[in-house]
Amino acid sequence: MSNHGTHDYGSFGLLIGGEWRESATNTRREVRSPFDGRAVGEVALASEADVEAALTAAEHGAAVWRRTPAHERAAILQRAANLADERADRIGATISAENGKPLAEALGEARRSGAIIRLAAQEGTQLYGDSLPLDANPGTGQDKVGFTLRQPVGIVVAITPFNYPALLVLHKLAPALAAGNAIILKPAGATPLTALALAQLFIEAGLPEGVLSVITGSGGTIGDALVSDPRVRKISFTGSTGVGERIARLAGIKKLSLELGASSPTLILPGADLDKAAAAVAAGGYVNGGQVCISVQRVIVHRDVERDFLDALVPRVEAIRMGDPFAEGTTLGPLITEREADRVERSITQAVKEGSRLLTGGVRDGGFVSPAIVAGVDTRQALAQEELFGPAVAVTAVDSFDAAIDAANGTPYGLAAGVFGGTLAEGIRAMREIDAGSVHLGWTPLWRADLMPYGGFKASGYGKEGVRSTVEEMTEVKTVILHS
Repeated sequence: MSNHGTHDYGSFGLLIGGEWRESATNTRREVRSPFDGRAVGEVALASEADVEAALTAAEHGAAVWRRTPAHERAAILQRAANLADERADRIGATISAENGKPLAEALGEARRSGAIIRLAAQEGTQLYGDSLPLDANPGTGQDKVGFTLRQPVGIVVAITPFNYPALLVLHKLAPALAAGNAIILKPAGATPLTALALAQLFIEAGLPEGVLSVITGSGGTIGDALVSDPRVRKISFTGSTGVGERIARLAGIKKLSLELGASSPTLILPGADLDKAAAAVAAGGYVNGGQVCISVQRVIVHRDVERDFLDALVPRVEAIRMGDPFAEGTTLGPLITEREADRVERSITQAVKEGSRLLTGGVRDGGFVSPAIVAGVDTRQALAQEELFGPAVAVTAVDSFDAAIDAANGTPYGLAAGVFGGTLAEGIRAMREIDAGSVHLGWTPLWRADLMPYGGFKASGYGKEGVRSTVEEMTEVKTVILHS
């Protein structure tokens, strides 16, 4: 039995332009724990009529908010950040209850909330423009002055996934508000409680009417209606490549930021500190049950160090402790649904049928899958090519540095990569030749600072997050010319 069974993490309506209300159809659904299936909260289910209400409110809110001085916007965000600090433990418990990640992980995520909001508040006050050297234009620029201004895009739609229900919400919500936009947030259906609790912070901090809406419900119903509406000027989406492609088809002429799928590699080369590499992979492949875009999914290891690396990795992975997310000592919770756990188990089983070797784990018990290491994986196998989003790493041995680079680049994705060992020259080649949005020398892909640019190449999407980058993506540049 879970020891959080008597806790209630909220009963929420829709947030339409800063006002809490019931959905147009007056329907609700329970949010259930992935661990034990019990209800941990309740949310309203939006309809297309609610989408229209949110868009109408956002039109008004965008007009008001863009005229609000940057220092006033920053002050509201600072108040929201203080509230986030005060409520971090409660927010962390909500994350764990609806997402299933261990409480320690959830608290770590929640305690970043205030810092992300403060970083956005600062960046929203730094919308600098450039002066233009018009006198360099032959004949017609000497008597003119030109410069650029940055202004908010207007209405932003943000669609967020279940795996980091605070972090990935705030990486869209806070920069959008800091830059002067109105925003409509559609959080993942599995984890809406965290998003709604975070939105409440901004309302209590004094956000004007119309600026923020959070609507929950079917992606097919409300997501399609939001992304296709011409009043929306920017879409920021984190999720699967398939859904990202659908959004791109529906969106029309809008700014898009799409953070999509991945099959992130970590290279283990001769000269690596194998204990350090094994410890990093044992964390980077299994944090949040492997349900992380930048999780270590593939380990590409030079054959000369393969045996020693696996000898170091296996006991570390076997020491991962599955269980109740709220229980002390749990380091691996359930996957978000039993259906996802079944999918991951089948992927591992299929790889073994194709000739790979299961060194440990890969056994499903309800929504849990024991942490797995699959060795001898051919780079063409689905376990290497497709995003797993589960607690397993696929190990592929190679005979040379060049083969390691080829394997790293040998999938449709390019979000992030890690490299251990190798020579200085090989490190320089790796940072230049691996086609990924971020390359980590001396660590796995599973590392992110909230201020750094973050986003992928190829089928992993386009556009950048990271607070400064997101503020840039959620503003537009206007050129102004003064004629004498």
